[in-house]
Amino acid sequence: MNKRRLGKSGLFVTEIGLGTWQLGAKWGEPFDETIALDTLNAALKAGVNFYDTADVYNGGASEAALGLFKNKHLNAYIIIATKAGRYLNPHIAKSYHEANIRKFILDSLQRLKTDQIDLLQLHCPPSSVYANEETYIFMDRFVEEGLIKHYGVSVETVDEAMEALKHPHVASIQIIFNMFRLKPMEIFFEAAKKQDVGIIVRVPLASGLLSGKMNAETHFNQSDHRFYNRDGAAFDKGETFSGVNFNDGLKAVEALKKVFVGQNLAQIALRYILMFDAVSTVIPGASRPEHITSNVLAAELPPLTASQMQSVKDIYDTYIRQSVHHLW
Repeated sequence: MNKRRLGKSGLFVTEIGLGTWQLGAKWGEPFDETIALDTLNAALKAGVNFYDTADVYNGGASEAALGLFKNKHLNAYIIIATKAGRYLNPHIAKSYHEANIRKFILDSLQRLKTDQIDLLQLHCPPSSVYANEETYIFMDRFVEEGLIKHYGVSVETVDEAMEALKHPHVASIQIIFNMFRLKPMEIFFEAAKKQDVGIIVRVPLASGLLSGKMNAETHFNQSDHRFYNRDGAAFDKGETFSGVNFNDGLKAVEALKKVFVGQNLAQIALRYILMFDAVSTVIPGASRPEHITSNVLAAELPPLTASQMQSVKDIYDTYIRQSVHHLW
């Protein structure tokens, strides 16, 4: 698989990575370590070298599975990025201080069975954290101490991303970008390139909407965030269906199917993201090994045509823009 440079980190990551929010625990199901390890092994076999996790995913079980996985493949080039901060309760800006983040790092190191984290990302903290110079001072200190190799941030909004770009040692920014969330490409992408900051794209399929497999009768169990978080009851609603109204999203999907007749829409959605050279890697999730193959094949698809790219924008403008563009 093709690799792209992750900004000033100098790491070369596969275009398709793996997001591990649902690793071994499909949309609210209990975590299954065997399935998790099988999924990770399938990803490695398919050529994936970039694995994104967080200390809160499956209560730390995703990190622990990655630690076992990496230690079984010591000769493989495996990059693990994790995130910290969401264990804070209450999750407020003043709690993002050196002592708390240090504790989270030490806990992650133990679960990952390593002495240094490849990339640590602050996990969508309150907006004021990105502008606080003290944040970057202690993150630099963690690098100097050897606890982490590089650091970045995960953001909800373009404004947060633009603030993070002002700080010189930020290596990467993780952001939602997909056919239903086009705002990042307006100014952020070019700004990140100028600052040599890598972009990690999450929620590329809008929580499955862009798979093209859902309809008005699709049922979500009560432990699935697509059931309980549509209005942001548990966390930022932009993380669920990219903040798009479910029925509006279905209409947009039907329009996309008419543009990409007979094609795998999920793969097209991933290929669309890779059309932007500012993107370092995209991290679709996979709760089962069989999901890996489909994701990876997206990187082998031919580039979308100018006409297809314009059609995606037109569909966004028609069905999506008015309700979401100003929010993130």
